[in-house]
Amino acid sequence: MSDHADVLVLGSGIGGLMLALKAARHGDVLVLTKKKADDSSTNWAQGGIAAVFERGDDFRAHVADTLACGAGLSDRDVVRTVVREAPERVRELAGLGVAFNRKGASFELGREGGHSHRRIVHASDFTGRAVEQTLLDRVRRHPRIRLVEDQLAVDLILGSRLRGAKAKGRDSCWGAYVMDRASGHIRAVTARVTVLATGGCGKVYLYTSNPDVATGDGVAMAYRAGAAVEGLEFVQFHPTVLFHPAARTFLISEAVRGEGAVLRTLDGRRFMPEYHERAELAPRDVVARAIDREMKRRGDAHVWLDITHVKAARIRKRFPNIDAQLRALGIDMTRDPVPVVPAAHYMCGGVKATLSGRTALDGLLAIGEVACTGLHGANRLASNSLLEALVGAHHASAEIARRLERVKRAPRPEPWRTRGTHPPQERVVFDHNWDTVRRVMWDLVGIVRTDERLAFAARRLELLRDEIEKDYDRLQLSPDLVELRNIALVGSLVVACAQRRPESRGLHYNLDHPRRVAALGRRGTTLRRARGGRLVPASAGGL
Repeated sequence: MSDHADVLVLGSGIGGLMLALKAARHGDVLVLTKKKADDSSTNWAQGGIAAVFERGDDFRAHVADTLACGAGLSDRDVVRTVVREAPERVRELAGLGVAFNRKGASFELGREGGHSHRRIVHASDFTGRAVEQTLLDRVRRHPRIRLVEDQLAVDLILGSRLRGAKAKGRDSCWGAYVMDRASGHIRAVTARVTVLATGGCGKVYLYTSNPDVATGDGVAMAYRAGAAVEGLEFVQFHPTVLFHPAARTFLISEAVRGEGAVLRTLDGRRFMPEYHERAELAPRDVVARAIDREMKRRGDAHVWLDITHVKAARIRKRFPNIDAQLRALGIDMTRDPVPVVPAAHYMCGGVKATLSGRTALDGLLAIGEVACTGLHGANRLASNSLLEALVGAHHASAEIARRLERVKRAPRPEPWRTRGTHPPQERVVFDHNWDTVRRVMWDLVGIVRTDERLAFAARRLELLRDEIEKDYDRLQLSPDLVELRNIALVGSLVVACAQRRPESRGLHYNLDHPRRVAALGRRGTTLRRARGGRLVPASAGGL
């Protein structure tokens, strides 16, 4: 394969694929994905895409719901833009062939937590899969797009580190060093524009609804390259992930609660009305904390999600995928309550970026979950995630056109410098460090936090990172070591952001600081990499 493209897209979820299709109008596009093309959070998404279509609903209501969920930290201008463009982006997907559920000529709309109206456009309960397969088919048939699987980006190529470069002003990105997973060979892949569409960081936690590829690679690479990261303390835990040893990452969509399911303790008591006026349709942070509290208070391993009072035919028609998956595990959701627990689900923070993807590095864009655009604030409203990726891809395509017009070629990079030559460690050492990072994050930096837990987590992760960096320097690189290095760094960044927010707001709940501090806002939780690798607050100003 060629090691150059006009546009390099890292990631094959909804954001990366939609952007590839739009960017191909302006240049040749190379999409690299670190495993198989459909190994993405998009492919696992069950719920849908939030957009105003219902009579009686309007943009102001969707904006208000998003702002309320964001707990005062959402960027109002970004929210308004995303909400107003939502219907057009949904129609665009439908035009590409995504078979959304319909009632006659209109979209069939679901309702999820935090929404005041039915506005969730969906394809039964496998919306992400329907979108992913449609976009993948289009990308694979496009003459100006190449998609290559099993390619793991290790680090970004920076202008300041090229031979003869002079370090002055804003740094630039010219592609990435990429490992072929089969051979282990690392090469430089150059581009005039590089796009991070790498998704989230769910695998930083012990329990997650995310696929195995969600190791925070984009955040880690961008931070190491000098880009600012923001709001990483706001990790969303999905309230209802199946509690079952054979399916530990299977998510039970929030839409199930939207269709009438209720949450009960193991003795059958419904508890959500005690926590919020919207009960099971409260924002996700409220529901997740309520479940966590009930489990800890009672010493229970899970709670029940009960939709047995809804007609069986309606359940099976609305949720064919969930119904089939549960039946394969011996659970009939039309007759039996489903055992569920919260699990890490979505990264509301990320690489600080504009809605069009611009970051602090010239030539580097970030879209979708890896980016922090200001849409989600302290908590993401349900089904705004696929929407943000679509709108971000649309705006980023215009940014790419401007960049390609201005920059005619990429410089020749230095070849990858092989560091360590020692054979990899025994597998047990990697497994131990992987498990330790994820256990520290789950136990100490989870749904509920304290200053003491965060301080302990920071110390433990610092020791682990020192050990991992030594391995990175002396051992032959493997995909496991690259990803382990990334989750350890991202975990440290989550802790650092959390320590800089002495309040409770949205997804960040600290028992030592239970009240919201009105003047705090985003101050202090934007970080960049300083010399020596220290974490320092970044300027709150522009990019």
